[in-house]
Amino acid sequence: MNVGIFAKTFVRPSLAATLDAVQAHGLDCVQFNLACAGLPSMPDALSDEVIEDIRQQMAARGMSMAALSGTFNMIHPDPAQRQAGLRRLAVMAAACGRLGTSLITLCTGSRDAQNMWNRHPDNDLPDAWRDLLACLAPALEIAEAHNLTLAFEPEVANVIDTAAKGRRLLDEVRSPRLKVVLDAANLFRAGDLARQSAVLQEAFDQLGGEIVIAHAKDLAHDGEAGHQAAGTGVLDYDRYLSLLRGSGYDGALILHSLEEDQVDLAVAFLRGKVAAIGAN
Repeated sequence: MNVGIFAKTFVRPSLAATLDAVQAHGLDCVQFNLACAGLPSMPDALSDEVIEDIRQQMAARGMSMAALSGTFNMIHPDPAQRQAGLRRLAVMAAACGRLGTSLITLCTGSRDAQNMWNRHPDNDLPDAWRDLLACLAPALEIAEAHNLTLAFEPEVANVIDTAAKGRRLLDEVRSPRLKVVLDAANLFRAGDLARQSAVLQEAFDQLGGEIVIAHAKDLAHDGEAGHQAAGTGVLDYDRYLSLLRGSGYDGALILHSLEEDQVDLAVAFLRGKVAAIGAN
């Protein structure tokens, strides 16, 4: 497993400076956000010049783009917002081949109109599920047209808030273009810490063969609120990484939810854990 990072962890005035900061920490793999190129995360248009600049700057540093962030609220209560997200997804999908990635990450969304990462009680209603399926259908057509994979992330604040719901979604959609982002820290609600091993095991039982990218952050405490740098919290990384390895996953392990001054320690922590798991 190759340790990488969200490129937007580093706030710099230019793409070159951002990628230089990534490289300065000994990293050569990123999950990319178009905000790093001075654009909205999901722009209405992408020029050939911008696409080529990103490609060249990544190549000049020997960097790989594990995924492109394409998160929008797929169950936003306003259908016009969902349609706007799909239009922007198509713009990004058309550029992926030239950017050097075949993977776009998604957010299954929330009925919270202001923040797709906030939990809302209406996420559990049947119409939220129907809206997710209705939004995924054209998204997967876009992925098919551009030979891409879309990856959703089970996250306690979203409509897909458990591994079991993630499995249900995969089984209902039945598309080889739809896969999973796994972030162990996003699987826990208040009270779950005492059964941490079981929560992790369930996630891999349900989704282990579908993971195409893995994220790495930590639990601040027992409960869904509050995340922090990998290695500074209470997540059982030995268990998490052992299950990743056991599932056959050998891709990028992407750091996020950390400050710049925490990057070196988090990288060292993860690399140490990966090395130890590989030696067992």
